[in-house]
Amino acid sequence: MDKTLKRMATMQRMQVTGLELFYKKGYYNTSVDDILKELSLSKGAFYYHFDSKEDFFIQIIENLLVRKMYSMLIEPIEGHENTLDLITNCFEEALETAVHNELDFGFVLSNFVNEFNGKNEKIMVHLNDILRIWEANLVSAVQRGKFNGFIDRHVDSEGVAVFLMSSYMGIRTLMVETAPSARKYRFMSQLRQYFKSIEPKGENSLNPNAVFGNVN
Repeated sequence: MDKTLKRMATMQRMQVTGLELFYKKGYYNTSVDDILKELSLSKGAFYYHFDSKEDFFIQIIENLLVRKMYSMLIEPIEGHENTLDLITNCFEEALETAVHNELDFGFVLSNFVNEFNGKNEKIMVHLNDILRIWEANLVSAVQRGKFNGFIDRHVDSEGVAVFLMSSYMGIRTLMVETAPSARKYRFMSQLRQYFKSIEPKGENSLNPNAVFGNVN
């Protein structure tokens, strides 16, 4: 049992370090030797735990990146409170974390999608799975907001989800080089204006029965 726990702890440490290096330098600019040097491990130790650099990266996606995405951008917008408030607070907190990150190299998922697109189909399958989960979660949140009367019933749920994903990935890219705090502030101001534009208008506001009819 102790040997199993030790192996799991070693793999976890390797993956955390690997993700940091891949995020900072990119997958193709990071060698196995770079990872081993950072961890003070032998090449034999690496290949004892992982079949290849690609296998190592895929396990990082499955064990770390999925969890990071869920805790940062998916879990915070689940629930039956005002959907627009949930998404606003979620983006606000995620972007504020980036503002205070001294080693910010952009949105980790977007970085990897850009790096692997057209180069590694196997890894792209895993990255696209995360994008699909994020999109499905946003679509579900918008539909829930429509049902609960927080979003106008004519709003295109899929369109809102795609807009939110693309705008978030875009602002994270822009925040890397120049005035991240100011850019975050301007982005969030415009996002709040956009959300006001998709709220219910007039007597249908915050009245699900008026929007969907009395279901009793």
